[in-house]
Amino acid sequence: MALRSGWLPPTGQTRVTTRLTALGATTPVNPLASRSGILPGAADGKYRVSGFKMADSGPMSATVYAGRAVVQGPNAQGAYPVTLDADTVLTFGDGDPVNPRVDLVVLRVYDDEFDNQTRSEAALEVIRGEPKALPTAPGAPALSLPLFSVRVEKQTSAGTGGIAWSTAITDLRTTLVGVGGILPVYNNAGVPGSYPGQYQDNDNAHFLQRWDGNGWVAYPKEIGGIAPSGVLSTGGYAGQFRDHLGTLQRWNGSSWVTYQPPVEVETTTTGATALTGWTVVAFSGRRSRGLATVLVTVTRNGATINVDGAGNFIDEGLCTLPAGWRPAMDYEASACDGFGNGGGFITPGGQVNLRTWSSNGALVAGRNIRLAATYVL
Repeated sequence: MALRSGWLPPTGQTRVTTRLTALGATTPVNPLASRSGILPGAADGKYRVSGFKMADSGPMSATVYAGRAVVQGPNAQGAYPVTLDADTVLTFGDGDPVNPRVDLVVLRVYDDEFDNQTRSEAALEVIRGEPKALPTAPGAPALSLPLFSVRVEKQTSAGTGGIAWSTAITDLRTTLVGVGGILPVYNNAGVPGSYPGQYQDNDNAHFLQRWDGNGWVAYPKEIGGIAPSGVLSTGGYAGQFRDHLGTLQRWNGSSWVTYQPPVEVETTTTGATALTGWTVVAFSGRRSRGLATVLVTVTRNGATINVDGAGNFIDEGLCTLPAGWRPAMDYEASACDGFGNGGGFITPGGQVNLRTWSSNGALVAGRNIRLAATYVL
C-alpha cells in the first residue's frame, strides 16, 4: 500500500498502518522514520532520563526500572512504542574461567510478520558477550535498542562477590522527544539533526544548540550572543564575540582580536556666547570618549585694551562655551591674534577668559583672537 490513512478505513487497519501513521511522531531521522530512544523525564524532575534505568539488585542480578521508549524498525515497518510498566530483574551468567566479557542489555522487539520468529512482543534481554583478554560488547540484534553494557570479570559468580556493579555498568541509553520538541541530549550529542531549525539542549556543553543543516550551532550564538570564557578556541563566523579572561574579543575570520568599540565623535559649531566688548566670530568643538577640543575666535568690538611691559592686565572675559563642552576644572588655554599672544583659562562654568598678553601689546578692535584647548569634560 503506497498511501496509508490511520483510523480512517472502517475495517482493515493493520498494525503496520497504525505504527506508520502515529500522531505522536517523535524525533525524525528521515520522512518515514524516527530515532530509537527513551522518552526523557523523572518523577521529581531532577534527571534527564529515569526510564529503563538499571541498578544492581544482587551479586549477579540487576533491576531495570519502568519507562517508555520507541524502537524504530526499517522504514516499511514503522516505529514500535514500548512501555515497561513494572520494574524487572535481569540475571547475568557467571564469569568465564579465563577471560572477562562484556554483556549487552537491550530492549528488543520481535515481530513475526517480518522476522518469522513466531513471536510478536517486546522483551528485555541480556546478550552475552564473548570472553576475551580485551572484551567488547556484542553487536545489538536487529530491531533493538541498547540500554547498558555490563563487564563481567573472569571467575565472577555470586560466591566470589558477584559483578563489581559500581564500575561494571556503562549507560548506553539515548533520548528522543516529540517532533519539534527540544531534545535533552543523553549519549547522543553528536547525532546529526534532521532539519534546519531543530533544537537540542546539550547538557555537557551547557547550552542550547540549533541544527543549521550542516552542524549543531550554539544558540543564541547566531544572533550575536557572547560566548563565555573558555568555550571557543575558533570562531564560527566573522563578527562573533567571546569573553576571553575578562576581555571582549571579536573573531575577524581568522583570529580573535581584542574588541575596540567604534569611536563615537560629536561636533558642534554653535552655542558659544560673546561677553561684553567682544563678538564671537567662529566656534567649533569636537569630543569623543570624554575628551573635548574647542577652538573659539572672537574679535574686539570695544575700546582698545593696552598691556603693560610685564604683559599683565585685568582678566578679560571673552565668551561662554555651551553646556556639555565645558572642562571639569579650570583649564589653561593658549591664544593669539597674529600680533601678539597670551594665555587664557576656561572655567567649569564655561567662561573663556584672557589674562596675559605680549608685553606692551594691545587688544585692538577688529583683530581676531583665536583660543584653543583640549581637556577632559
